[in-house]
Amino acid sequence: MKYPVHFSKIFAGISVAALATILAMGLLESGRSRGQATSSDVPQGTGAKPNAAEAALDLSPSQLNTIRIEPVGSYKFPVEKEAVGSIDYDEDLSVQVFPDYQGTIISTLTQLGAEVHIDQPLYTIKSPDLIQAESNLIAAAATFVLTSKELARVQGLGGVAEREKEQAASDQQTAEGALKAARDAVRVFGKTDAEIDQIISSRKIDPALVVRSPIPGKITAKNAQPGWLVQPGNLPAPYSVSDVSIKWMLANVMESEIPLFHLGQPVRVRVMSYPDRVFLGRVSKIYETVDPNTHRVTIRSEIVDPKDELHPGMLANFVIRVHDPIEATSLPANGVVRESDGTMTAWVTTDRHHFVQRIIKTGLRIDGQVQILEGLQRGELAVMDGAVFLSNMLEAPPTD
Repeated sequence: MKYPVHFSKIFAGISVAALATILAMGLLESGRSRGQATSSDVPQGTGAKPNAAEAALDLSPSQLNTIRIEPVGSYKFPVEKEAVGSIDYDEDLSVQVFPDYQGTIISTLTQLGAEVHIDQPLYTIKSPDLIQAESNLIAAAATFVLTSKELARVQGLGGVAEREKEQAASDQQTAEGALKAARDAVRVFGKTDAEIDQIISSRKIDPALVVRSPIPGKITAKNAQPGWLVQPGNLPAPYSVSDVSIKWMLANVMESEIPLFHLGQPVRVRVMSYPDRVFLGRVSKIYETVDPNTHRVTIRSEIVDPKDELHPGMLANFVIRVHDPIEATSLPANGVVRESDGTMTAWVTTDRHHFVQRIIKTGLRIDGQVQILEGLQRGELAVMDGAVFLSNMLEAPPTD
């Protein structure tokens, strides 16, 4: 007796649960044939926690030529903090050059940006105080000449009373003392003895008071114009002179990081004008006030600039080493891949043929090295260059 077989009846006799199991087994096998590995494919004894199904790849000899494989090593990572700030003149090495007396500017003798030496004339003013002092000098000189002549006349006459001679001598000595005081008063304004003698002999007042640079440096500000009335300490100063071999770098850091910074810490500074240059300096001041809006505090560093290449207002980035270097497990940056979901991965192998993708946790990134906090152990064979090539292979569509 023959029984006809119908496939539809066979599948109809299989339960839904059994059919789902068959399909799942088929999909799993298909996934393994496209490069998916189970946890049993993960190298053992590495200390890393394997995922339930880490990705794996087998590379051909030609593909191996595109990557570099080496044991995982370590690197000394400096513990540093970065901040953005600006360049400024060192105010401790800058001087605002005011006149000692009120007056009107007669002429300016130096230009903005000029190099000056100590006592170099910067500008002249017409000072009423100087005019008065020189007037007193001319009068004192004339009185001294008159009393000297009178003393000589009295001493040359016979039969003159002794009292008259003493009076003439007293008048001459008084005039001599007044002349000396008048000379000293004019000398205070910066006039030399030769210039004072010229004023006395010519009996002409020289109203020009010369204002000189108190320090060597560079003219960093100029507000002086002929005819401008200037007074001691009345801003703005006619001139400012600065020692430009040292600059300030002012940066703001978070208040929570204040304990990390200390006076004397070495600083490395970069500016956009010289992207390949590093300027060196040290922390010179940590300001006390915290900005209530940004909750940041200003840190000042003194930067060595012997060629005067840094200019006030330049945007600068500074790096401060706040701790001794830390030696940690590391990979080159080309051995670390940021996946589309934001996770960081690396590729490891035991036989240089079969590669397993490992999820890792990273830390510092300095000088092309990435600190590995979790996921890798020193000594494991890992891809040092070309890891992104392997990750891209996983994204390639499967071939039939």
